[in-house]
Amino acid sequence: MKCLSRRAVKRLLFSLLAVVAALAIGFVVIVGPWPAYDDSHYAVSKYFAQTMHRIDEHLARTELTDNPGRLQAGWAERDMTPPVGTPLAGYSWRPNGKRCTAIHDAVFARAVVLNDGHDTVALVGSDLLMTTPNIAQKVWAEVAAQTPLTSDTILFTTSHSHSSPGGFAPGLLPEYSYGKYAPAVEQQIASAISGAVIDAYKAMKPASIAHGCAEGPEFIENRTGMPGKDGTLRFLVIENDSGQRCYAVRYSAHPTVLPGNSLELSAEYPGVLCRRIREKTGATAVFLGGAVGAMKPVPPAGDKPMESMERMGESLADRVLACTDKLTFATNVDIAAVGAPVDMPPMQVRLFSPNWRMSPYLAYVVGLPPEGWIQAVRVGDIIFMGLPYDTGGAVAQEWAGNAAKKGVDLWVSSHCIAYCGYLSPDRYYLNTPSGYDQEYEWRTMNWFGPNQEAMYRDIKDHILNAFVHKVN
Repeated sequence: MKCLSRRAVKRLLFSLLAVVAALAIGFVVIVGPWPAYDDSHYAVSKYFAQTMHRIDEHLARTELTDNPGRLQAGWAERDMTPPVGTPLAGYSWRPNGKRCTAIHDAVFARAVVLNDGHDTVALVGSDLLMTTPNIAQKVWAEVAAQTPLTSDTILFTTSHSHSSPGGFAPGLLPEYSYGKYAPAVEQQIASAISGAVIDAYKAMKPASIAHGCAEGPEFIENRTGMPGKDGTLRFLVIENDSGQRCYAVRYSAHPTVLPGNSLELSAEYPGVLCRRIREKTGATAVFLGGAVGAMKPVPPAGDKPMESMERMGESLADRVLACTDKLTFATNVDIAAVGAPVDMPPMQVRLFSPNWRMSPYLAYVVGLPPEGWIQAVRVGDIIFMGLPYDTGGAVAQEWAGNAAKKGVDLWVSSHCIAYCGYLSPDRYYLNTPSGYDQEYEWRTMNWFGPNQEAMYRDIKDHILNAFVHKVN
């Protein structure tokens, strides 16, 4: 056997070193580690300026008026319960491939459509873990074929039930959270949401509207142990000229009363709340998910989780209904809306150490969103705001308190179109105390580094300032 020459050996070694170097460089570029940063400097960034310009362009498409026409309102629901064997969303470690083994209660897509003679908006509440971009895009396309509603004017909220249908989004990370992708489930969910919106649009009649709040602090706690919890039940009552009513209710406790080892599909306590309102009033109820970040449910005691879930939903519904006797209804309220993608700072998912982060390019590999989203709908002095996060209840509570000083009832919701991790108070990010819940909420699941609360607070204030000078 002929031996390799010294020159050939050198060429071989050089080639091997080149391959190893290329693999190492590729690993660092795609996976990391990259140096971490302590300040995103978003306010002077090009991506933030582009986002604010885009929002202003979208704001120009809505009409703000001191003389709105007579309110028109419609509402509808569509059953979107999938067959047994469909994956469940949430609790990624679930057994049995996350596939549900029984249907405990049906899951629905519900919608309210409102018009003031100038603008038309839709508020969607669905029994899903979150609204993903692929679902939103299908809904926009299907609804646009039959109504004037657009991506600016459809606000998506979800109950965030961890026992809801999964399998509706492709990608490595979505499949980890929602189970194996099933195009048929994706289409079923998108069609149910689209159908509810279209039905609600076609059902619009002259109507009047009122809103209020009830307190439910005993059903929720901040699982990080820090102060701040969004324990207010916000509700909206719409009554058309035929005497039919619809209730929209927002609350922020995580729908995780049922444990991860439960494989029964369920809308969780929000579904019970809606059912209870229908049973006691005959009215449709739409649950609009709140700011669920760090907000742990504290259900009434029950022999089994299902019993505790039922008691929590019923108690919250009764709390709302007890506060609806002395409402003041309005027949003319201004409607406005804006929705736009948000350019995000470089991703900062920690890798082994606080000083290093994963490559932002890894997001494209695992299916993380390249951008966020902002959605706001004004209905009189209510402003609904959808954010692409598990928005912290403490953040929403503070924002709502500040908005109230301007005469605005601010309803902050999570999981709007994109998912960018958790939005927690900025003051905790660089000084996270030890403890699983704190690290999980404030660092592990904060995928875009420091200043996230400040950046979205500035976006929120910009939109509120555009709306608020017309709020009565």
